[in-house]
Amino acid sequence: MKTTVLAFVAVGTGLVAVGPLPANSAPAGDGPTFEDQQTVSTPPADGTFRTGPALAPACTGVPIRTTDNAAKVVDDAPTGTTFCFTTGWHRITETIHPKADQVLAGNSGAVLTGSVRLTRWTPSNGDWVTTGVLPPAYAQTGQCEDNTANVCHLGEQLFLDSKHLTRVATRDKVAPGTFYADYAANAVYLGSDPAGHSIEMSKTQTAIESGATGVTVRGLTIEHFATPPQGGAVVLGLGWRVYANDIRWNHGVGAMLVNADGAVLEKNHIHSNGQLGIGQYSTLKATIAANEVSYNNTDGFWIADWESGGIKTTWSSGGSVSGNLIRYNRGVGLWSDAYDDSRTFSNNQILGNAADGIRYEIGRNGVIADNVISGNGFGTGRGSGTSLWDGGGINVNTSSNVQVRDNVVANNVNGIAIQSRTRGSGPWGTNVLRDIVVAGNQVTMRGGTTATGMVQNSGAVIPAGEVALNDNTYILDSLSAERFQKTGQWYTAKQWRATGQDTTSVFALGRAVLDATGLLRILPAGS
Repeated sequence: MKTTVLAFVAVGTGLVAVGPLPANSAPAGDGPTFEDQQTVSTPPADGTFRTGPALAPACTGVPIRTTDNAAKVVDDAPTGTTFCFTTGWHRITETIHPKADQVLAGNSGAVLTGSVRLTRWTPSNGDWVTTGVLPPAYAQTGQCEDNTANVCHLGEQLFLDSKHLTRVATRDKVAPGTFYADYAANAVYLGSDPAGHSIEMSKTQTAIESGATGVTVRGLTIEHFATPPQGGAVVLGLGWRVYANDIRWNHGVGAMLVNADGAVLEKNHIHSNGQLGIGQYSTLKATIAANEVSYNNTDGFWIADWESGGIKTTWSSGGSVSGNLIRYNRGVGLWSDAYDDSRTFSNNQILGNAADGIRYEIGRNGVIADNVISGNGFGTGRGSGTSLWDGGGINVNTSSNVQVRDNVVANNVNGIAIQSRTRGSGPWGTNVLRDIVVAGNQVTMRGGTTATGMVQNSGAVIPAGEVALNDNTYILDSLSAERFQKTGQWYTAKQWRATGQDTTSVFALGRAVLDATGLLRILPAGS
């Protein structure tokens, strides 16, 4: 992440050219370290980044045919067995529980689906209806973007010729491309004529999950599972390796790491899932790397603030989320929340997500480094907004000992938002904002209320010296625009420097352009 154009520093009332923008360097200090950064590259967004089953090796092992009961075949085999799912659609009617060191692999075109075909449709007042296919009604979990209808938690998705249909909350809203599920009457109403089409309904909740260690899952397409909110179609365990899969169109979470110490999730294409692409909970030193995580939250979970979007990790320690392409998710791109400790987010390209690019919330000892974060935070749904309270490209919220360094943060709703909120207590005592270092970043802020800085509420005042910004480069539309904020007060670049922040930073007048590889170019103002 380098630029090669001239930068300009504000001196007095004018600008002084200072030559090419300096290469970023990590700040000195005794905080968390980031090891082996050079081995991880930031993925491009130009279509050349490769993930999914095509990267998996050919499979040699015990075949599982499309007519087999896959769960029974796996149950009947000893530990360490390699299974090869044959080409075609495998209807998974019960969760597969692999044993220790077993390998679940796919031949080219192997699809594990949790759906069933719906074939008995009857015309009904302009719609079509089928009955007897739904489970009993169940309680809501999670929060929906539409908190009046509150239907996002319902897991039985419908697909017409593999196209995801939109759920509506009442019968009178049914129209082409939509469906309504009446759980009390056990009836599904369809707004499109099913004649000559394949209609599938997701039914099985989970594809693969067990308490066994050392399991490998590779080369599979895993789709149409009726996973509940916060539940995964694939649930990784201790020492699992899940790589080169296509995990898509599942209702809750695509891949979920739960007590999955040392697990590796890499080179997967995880997209179009109903709530979240990847989740992680109570896991030590796991690796989430080189995945594409895109277009998740298709089923309407709350975009601004409830586990929707790309990746969310909680109650986990160590490990990294690195080298992923995280784009166009309807929620936060990459979110660490609720007592994550010593987590590293690095070399990710995070593009066009509806909420924050990166949110680091109620955690400690974090490193956010060498990411390219652009075009995030422009969602307009419930609870969305444009202030620093609403977040930005990077949002550090009530966390301690966090380094934000050497990132490109361009053209987001805000630059870098540091938030101190009253968040109660937890396993480390009172949750507070402390020891935040923001250094070596290239931050573009143009137009509207776009800002970088810090906000606090009355019960969470930030002590002096606990937030330090320096050695950053800011690309601004105007040096007289108030693009910086400190606890309610707005500042121009010159005024901001006078507060003691960014005294060694560069303020460049111009316009930032990112190419698909994440390379930043600064064009002259007015170009």
